[in-house]
Amino acid sequence: MNYLTSLLQDLPLYLLSLPVLLLAFSIHESAHGYVAYRLGDPTARSLGRLTLNPVKHIDPIGFICMMIFHVGWAKPVPINTRYFKNPKRDMALTGAAGPLSNLALALIHLIILRITMFFVTPAFRAEAGETLFGMVNSAIAGGPYKASLNFTVMSIVIYLLYLGIIMNISLAIFNLIPIPPFDGSRIFYAVLPQKLYWGVMKYERIIMIVMLVLFATGFLSGPLSWLLSKIAQGLFFLTGLDSGDAGGVLNTMIIYIQQLLTLAFA
Repeated sequence: MNYLTSLLQDLPLYLLSLPVLLLAFSIHESAHGYVAYRLGDPTARSLGRLTLNPVKHIDPIGFICMMIFHVGWAKPVPINTRYFKNPKRDMALTGAAGPLSNLALALIHLIILRITMFFVTPAFRAEAGETLFGMVNSAIAGGPYKASLNFTVMSIVIYLLYLGIIMNISLAIFNLIPIPPFDGSRIFYAVLPQKLYWGVMKYERIIMIVMLVLFATGFLSGPLSWLLSKIAQGLFFLTGLDSGDAGGVLNTMIIYIQQLLTLAFA
């Protein structure tokens, strides 16, 4: 019952983040297919996978796992290495395309967020202070705080941009792990001597099972979360979104939306 309650409380957050997540997955898989196509492999293009239409990239089981267990996957783009002139190198380039596309998308979200905060900060500075004070008092009283409609709508926009940064960085880090089945393994394979390469490939399926078990048990969540937080903190520091009026308004809006989403099914 506790898990079901937690799932219901998190459900609004995951429903709100769904468009951001689907875009991130679509960009990631399309990038794999496009680079493979440019390197001579027409497989993804012929199957209609060079598209941002999320329906083409959704894996039903991976999607369900994402919504329930918060760890999931998209449908991998098929790659036929027989079309590559240099299979190891071209596979590494194809593998790197996905995580790099997510990093680029995270930076785009960050730039849009920084520009948006130039206008949002002076417009909502006073109400952000009132909202923060109201949330503290509401937490003591045991009920949610509801700000004005304008503040709420703008907070949702800001929160979606924030999610775009965090989720895309997470996907990039996750997929750069140099172990099968992640994209980082394709990059790692490219620098392995041929003898070691075939030795690792021989046990690839076993390695995949071990990695999935480690993720399912949460063994790797701590190090990955730490790395994500450090990268995100660095980006927000460089853009001035970690302090001052902009940082204060941004944090208040994020906390406010998280409060509304958490209490939606409380």
